[in-house]
Amino acid sequence: MKLNEISDNAGATKGRMRIGRGIGSGKGKTGGRGVKGQKARTGVAVKGFEGGQMPLHRRLPKRGFTNIFRTEHATVNLDRLQVAIDAGKIDANKPVNAQALIEAGVLRRVKDGVKLLGSGEITAKVAIEVTAASKGAIEAVEKAGGSVKVLAPVAKAEA
Repeated sequence: MKLNEISDNAGATKGRMRIGRGIGSGKGKTGGRGVKGQKARTGVAVKGFEGGQMPLHRRLPKRGFTNIFRTEHATVNLDRLQVAIDAGKIDANKPVNAQALIEAGVLRRVKDGVKLLGSGEITAKVAIEVTAASKGAIEAVEKAGGSVKVLAPVAKAEA
């Protein structure tokens, strides 16, 4: 027996019904759509309509809002930074800024700035320039003999 010789048992599969092929076929005339009206037409989807009852999405209260002043930072953890320094992708003698992180492949894009987070350990003595940093990250860098300079956030361009 070969894979190309395997087939289903007789009667295991049913052929598809060809609709709209005359009244003798049993699925002619309206083609299983009932009669007339909006739903009998093609390309109509009445999403959320509940037969005149107030739809669920209108019965529920609105919640929350979108903060137009929200800033989204690209995050860098200390352990990720240490790995890049150990691999020689980042020069510990030069200041580590957003551009250096992108060139090293630690970040892909800056977004609204770079935030330094304190996950992991850092042993290298580095001067870091970021838009934001957590207290733990600043303490860990200073403990290793480095420094963290928090820059002013980058102003968003008016759209």
